Amino acid sequence: MKIAFVGKGGSGKTTLSSLLVRHLSATGRPVMAIDADINQHLGEALGLAPADSAAILAMGAHVTEIKEYLRGTNHRIGSAQAMVKTTPPGQGSRLLRPGGDDPVHQRFARPVGGAHLMVTGPFSEDELGVACYHSKTGAVELYLNHLIDEAGEYVVVDMTAGAESFASGMFTRFDMTFLVAEPTRKGVSVYRQWTQYAADYDVALAVVGNKVQSDEDVAFLRDQVGEDLLGWFVQSPAVRAMEQGRHFDLDDLEEHNRNLLANLQAAVDNHPRDWAKFTRQAIEFHYKNAAAWANRATGQDLTAQIDPDFVMGPQALTARQPAPIG
Repeated sequence: MKIAFVGKGGSGKTTLSSLLVRHLSATGRPVMAIDADINQHLGEALGLAPADSAAILAMGAHVTEIKEYLRGTNHRIGSAQAMVKTTPPGQGSRLLRPGGDDPVHQRFARPVGGAHLMVTGPFSEDELGVACYHSKTGAVELYLNHLIDEAGEYVVVDMTAGAESFASGMFTRFDMTFLVAEPTRKGVSVYRQWTQYAADYDVALAVVGNKVQSDEDVAFLRDQVGEDLLGWFVQSPAVRAMEQGRHFDLDDLEEHNRNLLANLQAAVDNHPRDWAKFTRQAIEFHYKNAAAWANRATGQDLTAQIDPDFVMGPQALTARQPAPIG
């Protein structure tokens, strides 16, 4: 199941992402964690030292190699240069499994606390002032578009703050999106953006309150987001200790907060999969991107990359010998 954490900058989405990753990992199930935020802090939130976190090979710096691997023998995609972030898989494309024995996971995934972490990476000096972060998150969008995850397998993505996800179709790549909101007017402003922008795309969205200190805070969130409020995280000395670099264990969490993590997992596990919708929306956004910029940028009609007979899902898996990457 693909899970996104979104919210206003400073809302605590990275912290809650890391806590859910720890919770899911403790069940012994496969968990992929992806840091797709411009502020790369998920590794440290999962317990890595800053130097170890920074040493993880960045997906965003190797997009061409990732494209070259994923396109495989798909005859509709002539080259990696003709492949854009929205290019959907088709017959001959290489599909991924969470933590699979493939070059993408081998190169970019780092074991941490029972899970595996991948990162988009920060800007390089050459990119400062001349590039947008979508050039990095495009690697994650391609990864998600080619990933077949089944029940009991989890991919948790810490997204960029605000409504940046709507710059592409990546907001439709998830089975469940958790929007982290503080109990303030600014805290719920991103929720209003999300409900407005995602209204026509059948996005499963649930609000998770954070930094809640009182019944008044809960009442405010309920008044602002209604039935979309799944639960709330109360102020936690254990989390503060974690953020200060002191020892942290899930058992240190307050009972209310441990129960919230279990409720988040239940919401994900109980949500039905719809691979046909996943495929249909990938194609829709590829058409949009092709018309808006990609055809012009590549000098090709990229709608020809769409395989009309291909549907993502477990049935699309075929045995292939992994090829080298890079």
